[in-house]
Amino acid sequence: MTTTAAGALREGGAHAPALPQDHDEKRRSAIRGAFFSEYIDMFDIYLPVVALAPVMFLFQPKGLSPQAETVLASLVFITTLLGRPVGALIFGIVADRVGRRAASIYSVVGFGIVTLLIGLLPTYETLGLASYLLLVLLRFLDGIFLGGGYTGAIPLAIEYSQKERRGFVGGLILAGFPAAYVSINLITMLMFTLFPLAGPGSPYTVWGWRIPFIVGAALAGLLALYYIHKVSESEVWKTKTRDGAAQAATLPLSSLLSGQGGRDLLQVLLLMTGFWTTQNIITIYMPTGLLVKTLHLSGIALTATLMICYTVLFVSYIGAGLLGQAIGRRRFFVIVGPVIATLGAGILYTLTVTPDLAFGPRALLVTLLAVIVTSPWGVIVTYINERFATDVRATGFGIGFSLSVVIPSFYAFYMDWLSALMPLALTPVVLMAIGGLVGMVGALIGPETRDVDFGPAH
Repeated sequence: MTTTAAGALREGGAHAPALPQDHDEKRRSAIRGAFFSEYIDMFDIYLPVVALAPVMFLFQPKGLSPQAETVLASLVFITTLLGRPVGALIFGIVADRVGRRAASIYSVVGFGIVTLLIGLLPTYETLGLASYLLLVLLRFLDGIFLGGGYTGAIPLAIEYSQKERRGFVGGLILAGFPAAYVSINLITMLMFTLFPLAGPGSPYTVWGWRIPFIVGAALAGLLALYYIHKVSESEVWKTKTRDGAAQAATLPLSSLLSGQGGRDLLQVLLLMTGFWTTQNIITIYMPTGLLVKTLHLSGIALTATLMICYTVLFVSYIGAGLLGQAIGRRRFFVIVGPVIATLGAGILYTLTVTPDLAFGPRALLVTLLAVIVTSPWGVIVTYINERFATDVRATGFGIGFSLSVVIPSFYAFYMDWLSALMPLALTPVVLMAIGGLVGMVGALIGPETRDVDFGPAH
């Protein structure tokens, strides 16, 4: 590759370079890009859970047992999660060697195309079992591109942030998750209103479910254009390049797998395994396992409870980021881990054994539980980025953030094993306590990062 071609690729991998901006505007553009990248990432992740779940039978053969239907439906979600570590590795290398902006553009274009293809996918009636297999394959590919999206966008935003405001920026970026959850529920509710779901031939079943996927693809397209025209490459990363090429020889990828780099990565993986365990209980188990199967909430009560909960979470993520900035990231994790293991587990136990609570107290407890348990996520993205050197920051962040989701993803199996010792409904309480303590231990064996200097003055 010639020097000119390499430079063009590093400037974003797109034909149109970002428009000239002053440093403050570059910072704001990068932060906005990371927020919307997280927003669209989570929007896409939860499309099968919210929009596609009511019509999953369209991709399955008739006459399946409820257990088989559950397994096939869960694979659509799980394969996306399993694709994310692959994408984090691939696009992490791209972000470290070619540029954060390039990785963001390539990944956003990728998951926009895949999401559109899912929205256009023929059903079982047309393709037979191939329709389900294509759905699973496309969701895996989607996971790869989604895993790459934040691998470029978030390090880019954190590197542009002022050191004393990195905590706020990290919390703001992760607030894109509850914002996306609320948005997709509102869009799906609108689809149900405009195109009712009432059997195989109803409007929602025929084509209404496809609209949220098309919306997701359109959002990805807009985000790609935003990165092409508005976001500049990380100046911190560019100072670590020689003649425009990433100094991979200085800190090769192998440094993440051995020596101090390997120890840093293991510490991050341990911390993240603990907090992914507790997070999955809130985002995956709680809506159906607790609120529907244990507490038997109606559809309206469930939606209202979760909408209240996720609206509050938007603010709480930012608050957690500010608190982590004030007292230190490590200290925050060391404090909040035991709080999750005790107070969080206690609230979950209370909700499990008191199914007759009125709507108000129940919604309050659910929201309080979610705020406590998910609070580390307002601090996590800043902390992990601060744990790795610039040369491998995107790869370290991507692998640390995504690979750690694998073990916690099989929480249902751990619940099944624990059910030999206690009622199944109480097993999430034990996992909550274990996850909080593992997260605390992961923080204890790592350093404080609040004062880490990325390089050039901000």
